[in-house]
Amino acid sequence: MPPVPDTIVAVASPAGRGAVGVIRVSGTEVPRIAVAILGAVPAPRAACLRRFHDADGIALDEGLALYFPAPASFTGEHVLEMQGHGGALVVDGVLKRVLALGARMARPGEFSERAFLNGKMDLAQAEAVADLIDAGTAAAARAAVRSMQGEFSARVHGLNAQLTELRAYVEAAIDFPDEEIDFLSDNSLRQRLAGVFTAFDSITAAARQGALLREGLNVVIAGKPNAGKSSLLNRLAGDDIAIVTPLPGTTRDLLRQQVHLDGLPVNLIDTAGLRTAADVVEEEGIRRARAEMQRADAVLYVVDGTLADRALPAELGALPPNVLVAVVVNKIDLLGAAARVESNAGVTSIWLSAQTGDGIELLRDHLKASAGYRDVESGALSARRRHLDALSRAQDLVERAAETLRTTQAFELFAEDLRLAQRALGEITGEFSSEDLLGEIFGSFCIGK
Repeated sequence: MPPVPDTIVAVASPAGRGAVGVIRVSGTEVPRIAVAILGAVPAPRAACLRRFHDADGIALDEGLALYFPAPASFTGEHVLEMQGHGGALVVDGVLKRVLALGARMARPGEFSERAFLNGKMDLAQAEAVADLIDAGTAAAARAAVRSMQGEFSARVHGLNAQLTELRAYVEAAIDFPDEEIDFLSDNSLRQRLAGVFTAFDSITAAARQGALLREGLNVVIAGKPNAGKSSLLNRLAGDDIAIVTPLPGTTRDLLRQQVHLDGLPVNLIDTAGLRTAADVVEEEGIRRARAEMQRADAVLYVVDGTLADRALPAELGALPPNVLVAVVVNKIDLLGAAARVESNAGVTSIWLSAQTGDGIELLRDHLKASAGYRDVESGALSARRRHLDALSRAQDLVERAAETLRTTQAFELFAEDLRLAQRALGEITGEFSSEDLLGEIFGSFCIGK
């Protein structure tokens, strides 16, 4: 893409009153703006104490100015940062002065977008910048730093290089059909394919961990009234989030609470009891409960262990195939039963007491294991669902290519599937990306980043 001609400005510090207010400017007009406001262009990459002047030469504020000439800057353009006092009027006055000198307000994420367009970072690294800002746990922050520093991108490029070598190896069979070489029986080809699939498994596992750390696991707590759903939410959260009474139908709306299981964010959603509604309010609560179950990553269906009727509702069987379902047999303290995990006909049951906490650790361990979550030092890479989708499509294409070669010896089709797999991998780093995708990604960033 051609260079972006205009100059952008944004307040890069949080809104409101604070100790420091930061204004960031990027573009070709930065040197001229610096002279107009500061009196001179600051020395490159050195913090300089300067007064910030208005059009009449009156000081608006005094603070630090930092200048990064192109291309050695975050965006790859001339960048000026002015760090003054954090009063709202002060920051607004300096911002208006920069706008009057010809800059325009930056869109959300436009500084990072320019860094990507100017080749300062690839798309996966740019997304990791936003993930680091939004990280809710130390583990998520570490994963974001790894990706921001290029570890995720380097592994994607390494996998792409393996596919390139494989394409070159197989295309030799296309270019030299008369050579007496049996490519299918050649052990080198099998080893190369095995290495590619091993690399796919490794990078997908690390990316899946990062996606879990970033997005968390959405867990819906469902069941009949008085089964102990709200008590279970309170026990997992370690606080009295939900009202608990002996009356059925106490919870009528959705209650949300995030907890962390050894660094894994879990978004708990308590729901209305599933039964024939007594009124329109409860009916709406049950409708919302069923809708959340359809969108969940996991459903904990709570049953009262003291009751003989433990039949599971039909809606559990209608859930999408990727939704994890576990039955929580509650109130074992009233049964005198031991906490345990059982598996019968593919259904996992966790016996526990939300009242006493007995068996809660078994439930926590089950949630982590079901999500495929490992310990926080597992080398996770900050990733998004689009990255996992691209990796899955690329691996499927390579698997199809291998099957095509094994069954038909169609080298041309094999090479074409490998090319498409490389294109899918290129979507992760931004080598192949649409303007709509870029707008969606950078539009979710903070203004000024």
